[in-house]
Amino acid sequence: MAGAYAMAARDAFAVAGELSRRSHALLVAVPKLRAKGAGRVVDLLLADDCVSLARAARTSRLSDRAARRLFDRLVELGAVRELTGRPNFRLYGL
Repeated sequence: MAGAYAMAARDAFAVAGELSRRSHALLVAVPKLRAKGAGRVVDLLLADDCVSLARAARTSRLSDRAARRLFDRLVELGAVRELTGRPNFRLYGL
């Protein structure tokens, strides 16, 4: 039983380290973004597991196209990942 707890703690520690590295990469990418609502989108990404384009556009008052371009730029910079693998209704996260 204690071995299972130790393995679970090790796995949780690894996930926490990965999320820390990815959130740092996102914060480093912020100065490279020119969209007016980029700060709100970054806050959404740091607060939630995943964010849809529609939610990001609505929250940051960006057009759908501007939100899509912002997320394309964030993926290009390596700050976020596209999680769904679909061409439509994509979700993005750390």
